[in-house]
Amino acid sequence: MDSRQLWGALEDGALDRIVVVSPHFDDAALGAAHLIGTYPGTTVITVLGGRPPAYPDPVSDWDAAGGFKVGDDVVATRRSEDRAAMTSLGAEPVWLEFADHQYLAPGDRPRAVDVAPVLERAIRDAAPTAVPPIWFCYEDAGYKHLPGLLAWRVAKLFRSGLWPTPAVVPVVPDMAAKRRAIECYPSQLDPLEAEHLLGERLAANIPEQYWRLDPPPPGWEALSSSDDLSER
Repeated sequence: MDSRQLWGALEDGALDRIVVVSPHFDDAALGAAHLIGTYPGTTVITVLGGRPPAYPDPVSDWDAAGGFKVGDDVVATRRSEDRAAMTSLGAEPVWLEFADHQYLAPGDRPRAVDVAPVLERAIRDAAPTAVPPIWFCYEDAGYKHLPGLLAWRVAKLFRSGLWPTPAVVPVVPDMAAKRRAIECYPSQLDPLEAEHLLGERLAANIPEQYWRLDPPPPGWEALSSSDDLSER
């Protein structure tokens, strides 16, 4: 590892073609809009982008808060919203056919082993430069504010041997563009405001943070297994 990598800088060309993986339709716009907008042509793959075998009757609480009624094709609407949001950021959306967990019983929800090969094919089809061999995470714009959740996730990754390190990713922060993209999801705005304080968080102009995922530098591996880091 050279000194530039050690201090979080990226290799030349690492961001030529980016793939952003979004669990739900709006996650990428909420957590990585500055990155996507800075690098036109980014591919955004939404994992839970498929229709369920059947929509619930009555509709789920989240869908009801977004204005949906029994008989509405929620996924069709959200795909349309997602395409508009990604177009506003200069990105290309790709949707996998896994249904959102809110529509499925726990035993029917997609597992990592089911998702991984399908997601791998979608990533390879997009031919990114920034995923293989370099992996990054972006922070969920809402859940990272829940007490201890971000620290817990960082600690879990750290002890797994895959170290999360804040990366120096050149972006042009554009809150106006981010707001325009988020406003392309009208069916999400009311529930996000009611449950995630969307307006307050956007008004705070909270910076996006991207984390590089790599094994530890040679000789640093012992830190991952140490139970007491206070003396190091």
